[in-house]
Amino acid sequence: MEKTVHMENHTGNNQDKYNEICAMLASITEGVPYTMTNLANASALLNESLEGINWVGFYIIKDGKLVLGPFQGKVACTIIPMGKGVCGTAAQSDSTLVVPDVHKFAGHIACDSASNSEIVVPMHRDGAVFGVLDIDSPLFDRFSKEDEEGLEQFVKTLEVVI
Repeated sequence: MEKTVHMENHTGNNQDKYNEICAMLASITEGVPYTMTNLANASALLNESLEGINWVGFYIIKDGKLVLGPFQGKVACTIIPMGKGVCGTAAQSDSTLVVPDVHKFAGHIACDSASNSEIVVPMHRDGAVFGVLDIDSPLFDRFSKEDEEGLEQFVKTLEVVI
């Protein structure tokens, strides 16, 4: 299914949208003890809920590297070294990164040449970085401060079940 690339409902107050997405995530993960199952459903939920994106998924830290986890989108990079690219930098610094133009990010790893902007949010388990949520967009400057705050809340909701 091809996603239409436009900015409908992107501007304005998105807090209600993110509150609804977080509530849906809590509902579909309630009582599910399987991390990969919850990550798979979380990526599908975001893929269905967010407009103007072309990839959404997770990288999990294994053996000191980020390893591809559940995702929605085209074939992706399978291993990303810590500190490399947007994902590795966000994981190593334990901070959300919003990149309006990935082509201007030093060391960007281009898995899909159609991606122009990106947001990466670290996830935690037992107080340590466990992995990252990664979302790409073919639009430049796709991710707003509201998206950043909403996706950080989404990850907090997810951290309860991973």
